[in-house]
Amino acid sequence: MTSARGRPIVIAHRAASGYLPEHTLPGVVAAYLLGADYIEQDVVLTSDSIPIVLHDIYLDSTTDVATVFPARCRDDGRYYAMDFTLAEIKQLEVVERRQANGDAVFPDRFPVVNLGLRIPTLSEEINLIEGLNRTRQQSIGFYIELKAPRLHKAAGLDIAGVLLDVLARHGLHDKPDRVYLQCFDPDTLRRLAEQSLGLPLVQLIADNDWQETPGVDYDDMQTPQGLAQVAEYADGIGPWIPQLFSTDGLALSPLATHARALELAIHPYTLRADELLLGAPTFDALQARLFIDARVDGAFTDFVDLTRKFIDTHISQNGDQTP
Repeated sequence: MTSARGRPIVIAHRAASGYLPEHTLPGVVAAYLLGADYIEQDVVLTSDSIPIVLHDIYLDSTTDVATVFPARCRDDGRYYAMDFTLAEIKQLEVVERRQANGDAVFPDRFPVVNLGLRIPTLSEEINLIEGLNRTRQQSIGFYIELKAPRLHKAAGLDIAGVLLDVLARHGLHDKPDRVYLQCFDPDTLRRLAEQSLGLPLVQLIADNDWQETPGVDYDDMQTPQGLAQVAEYADGIGPWIPQLFSTDGLALSPLATHARALELAIHPYTLRADELLLGAPTFDALQARLFIDARVDGAFTDFVDLTRKFIDTHISQNGDQTP
């Protein structure tokens, strides 16, 4: 794990999602070869308690589930991964993320076509990355998010327990330099912290308008008092990029300063070359705001190669801007 004073880490957001459909094994290989330090795995459980790598708790935005299992949606019209067995989910094809009307969320990315891609299990993805680590003599790590633990619990599924069992089977349960665990739910992170795993824990910070976790005030979490509570159980924070800056995007907010005072690592999300934030004129200008102005310790990026190039060009090994 790179320290807060080292060169920032490059975290492949949903693998190489800027170039290939998210959370697919080809995307993992691409992210690896494009220069990621860590590759993100969003984890949800199937009805038979198998951890799969999927960003949403729903299947309909990135698969053909509505065609294969048209009658299996809930009353809200959505198809929940936890309502399907692994065998059923393996029948689905993964495509580029779509809106409800079928149009691509990012029109200039990979086309919405069927290539026979499948949703991987967490074990499959671990085996792939570890295989590449062996053949390439590298040590690329895992950055795992536990998705919607409360919803899983309501369905009788223990996502944290299942995840830890899988990590133990792969010998990753005690590798703090190889594995990060992240979650929006502070209660889940507290539970993990109480188990003294030794793995770094990252508190994700949402916008309250998203209603990410009922009862959790993410505005309060960003205050000095809120961050002090986070520091009791977590090793870092994962804020949304705009939270590190003023409303107009020009000045830094106090968040990074307060987090750094508590020795919390800062890993914001998400850098997208085709969705510039903060009014930045170019992708490199946006990256400069994060890595040079805010001095973050790493970032999630859809475009691993572009972020790798920026860091290698502009940031020294000790985390300072190069001349």
